[in-house]
Amino acid sequence: MARLTIPFGATSTAAEVIAGVDLTGRRAIVTGAASGIGTETARALASAGADVTLAVRDTTAGESVAERIAKDSGAPAARVARLDLADPASVAAFVSAWRGPLHILVANAGVMATPERRTAQGWELQFATNHLGHFQLATGLRHALAAAGDARVVAVSSVGHVNGEVLFDDVNFERTPYDPWAAYSQSKTANVLFAVEAARRWAGDGVSVNALNPGRIWGTNLGRHMTAPPESFDPAGATGISVKDVAQGAATSVLLAASPLVDGVTGAYFEDCQVAGPHVPGVRRGVAAHALDPAKAARLWDLSGAMLAEAGYPVL
Repeated sequence: MARLTIPFGATSTAAEVIAGVDLTGRRAIVTGAASGIGTETARALASAGADVTLAVRDTTAGESVAERIAKDSGAPAARVARLDLADPASVAAFVSAWRGPLHILVANAGVMATPERRTAQGWELQFATNHLGHFQLATGLRHALAAAGDARVVAVSSVGHVNGEVLFDDVNFERTPYDPWAAYSQSKTANVLFAVEAARRWAGDGVSVNALNPGRIWGTNLGRHMTAPPESFDPAGATGISVKDVAQGAATSVLLAASPLVDGVTGAYFEDCQVAGPHVPGVRRGVAAHALDPAKAARLWDLSGAMLAEAGYPVL
């Protein structure tokens, strides 16, 4: 990849990144848009003229956000559609209802360090919500993305991916003792691996797929299930921690979703609005080699497809 010159960084906001960008005529979906950086991402895209759909579990909260975005930006009210990423029937219904091209898909929704819970299919909740539901959504919308001609898919990961790989032989923690932080790390690694493999598979369709670390964000409800992370996850004295508010936390998502500065970039991992360097132990930034491994990315794709097919939702 050629070196990019991007005049934004850790303190840049979504509004600064979107300034001067015209998204008129472009259609976008933002998952988890009822709160946090999802709301800020949707707000920025709408302010630039995009036709935005807020894909949310709580449609009442989504409608409130849509009204607020319209009032703040002067843009038409965003659409609101129900989407429960932990329920493949809900994802399938969302995909079935979509009509026409899709230019931007921001896979933003997520849960973090939840107590041990399983879906009706027996899937571990964090893997199901953070990865598998988004995998089903993106693959289900592939034809809509291809129809756009120059679509972008954005996978919101986390620096937490550096703490754990995908447990390919036990993704649902059926034999491995459940650890909420290990499960979270697995799901965030899966987000990056998805971007790597989707970028390879969909390049011929003109679809760019990238992943990102938004930083450590204050003012969201992502950590509502959290206990203090173990030393192994968040080492004392670690450097490179990027603490942001929600406007700053959404900036990298907006960059990858809409900015001409990253035209043609695909299969990469960003943080602080820049391509991330390799992870260094003791530093809470960078991308781990295991998350960019093409063989692991292909293996995860096959595993994800098999899990959905077994549940009655084959990837077409």
